[in-house]
Amino acid sequence: MRTFKSSISLNFGAALIAMLAVQGFVLAQSQEHSGTGETELLYEGAPSGISPESTKDMVDSEGPPMTMEEFSRSKKIFFERCAGCHGVLRKGATGKPLTTDLTRAKGSEYLKVFITYGSPAGMPNWGSSGELTSEEVDMMARYLQHEPPLPPEWGMTEMRESWTVVVPPEDRPSKKMNGYDIDNVFSVTLRDSGQVALIDGDSKKIISIVDTGYAVHISRLSASGRYVYTIGRDALINQIDMWMEKPDTVAKIKVGLEARSVETSKYKGYEDKFAIAGTYWPPQYVIMDGNTLEPLKIASTRGMTVDTQEYHPEPRVAAIVASHEHPEFIVNVKETGKVLLVNYEDIDNMQVTTIGAARFLHDGGWDSTKRYFLTAANKSDKIAVVDAKEQRLQKLIDVDKIPHPGRGANIMDPEHGPVWVTSALGNEKVTFIATDPVNHKDKAWSVVRVLQGQGGGSLFVKTHPKSRNLWVDTPLNPDEKISQSVAVFNIDDLAAGFEVLPIAEWAELGEGPKRVVQPEYNKAGDEVWFSVWNGKEQQSALVIVDDKTRKLKAVIKDPALITPTGKFNVYNTVHDVY
Repeated sequence: MRTFKSSISLNFGAALIAMLAVQGFVLAQSQEHSGTGETELLYEGAPSGISPESTKDMVDSEGPPMTMEEFSRSKKIFFERCAGCHGVLRKGATGKPLTTDLTRAKGSEYLKVFITYGSPAGMPNWGSSGELTSEEVDMMARYLQHEPPLPPEWGMTEMRESWTVVVPPEDRPSKKMNGYDIDNVFSVTLRDSGQVALIDGDSKKIISIVDTGYAVHISRLSASGRYVYTIGRDALINQIDMWMEKPDTVAKIKVGLEARSVETSKYKGYEDKFAIAGTYWPPQYVIMDGNTLEPLKIASTRGMTVDTQEYHPEPRVAAIVASHEHPEFIVNVKETGKVLLVNYEDIDNMQVTTIGAARFLHDGGWDSTKRYFLTAANKSDKIAVVDAKEQRLQKLIDVDKIPHPGRGANIMDPEHGPVWVTSALGNEKVTFIATDPVNHKDKAWSVVRVLQGQGGGSLFVKTHPKSRNLWVDTPLNPDEKISQSVAVFNIDDLAAGFEVLPIAEWAELGEGPKRVVQPEYNKAGDEVWFSVWNGKEQQSALVIVDDKTRKLKAVIKDPALITPTGKFNVYNTVHDVY
């Protein structure tokens, strides 16, 4: 039985924790974080693609009392607001681990304060902001002290049941049946409508709107350029045949419950033969037939982390690229910090080379020779360089907070020779890494130049071999003037700083957040396309800029262009031009 004295102690302790947390929260708001907390939340805090209803509940006697109705409500909140940062199994990624050995030790009062007021490290103040009620905060504090609910696995049986060949290969066109220059077509993600728009880069007209998975993360092209492969956050892959009179889906498959990456084989002799997809849940990748998407081989990514050598049950596949040096896929495993070189010469006796890099691996791209893969370990603040020819880690390079390169940008620096460029979520810096170990051996694999961009919250940098411009977006910066514009540097005079172009203003869309995201070149390298990503119920647009004059060239508006984000030019994607 609790005594009066112990009750006073507990209440005083809780009050003291709350007071300290409030002070810490206020201090956090007054410190300069370059918008990091807000931008990370926007970036990672999207709802999980996993349906909460599909999970197995794990209410147990060791956690605080909860009704099943409370557990169900809490689970829904966690999957919608928290899983992107903390992981479905709460082992941590962008956010800290929230496993029961930690949460039970902290206790309900501490957790309530943490959820209510947030933290200087970027944890949102869910309670004091009004996003969660006090009842919901209390409920979430108790929920976190129960074991995380387990989503179902997704294996060969489930994949084959979801697999549909809409048009068999023998019934597809034997030659191109349309008059489009397919090399200059753009596949544009329409994030909130679960579609992609195929747009003719010459006429600027929409060719086709294709239903896909939800919030397509990426479009990838077969080596021939014939097939577009898209993958939604819900792990649904669509194979779109560009030879059809009106390009459309010819095969589809659901490879899991949540995903981000798809790629196709590019090595000589294996063009168009295989496709691969990696999933967030279950943590695994699958190799498929490139013509039909038939699932052939599934491999798990669960295993030990590169640093602490502890087991991780949820290491998500973040990005995949196709090697030009060997018949291999290069697979980034986020939470364990491993890069896998998956050889597809004989998938029944598949050989996988494991390279220890750093956590938490995200996206990356090739250097100009397409021998070296540079990829961001964004929460370790490092760029990992993988030598695809020698199949080994070349170097880990320290950079500033939260690099986010997309595929990066390759330019010929007037002073340092060939360099690869990344921007960042966590600061305004644009970092140049030297990539020539032959003619610039003393500089290779080191940071040789850092430019000051507009601010943090950048997702993509972009250039083109025929351009002398370097474009840097900042869609997740909290300042509207910055998120609605783009910075452009003159490669021949980098010291001169950047020019700001008011892309969203040029679109003339009216109200809405109007974030400007992802510069993408056309095939010729003389136009740069930008998505003006507005609210779902508001008008969005694509803005096209003349690369040489930096003047507005065209604006594409259409009611069908709902929340456009990523854009992928066929030629540039096939040939890894960035």
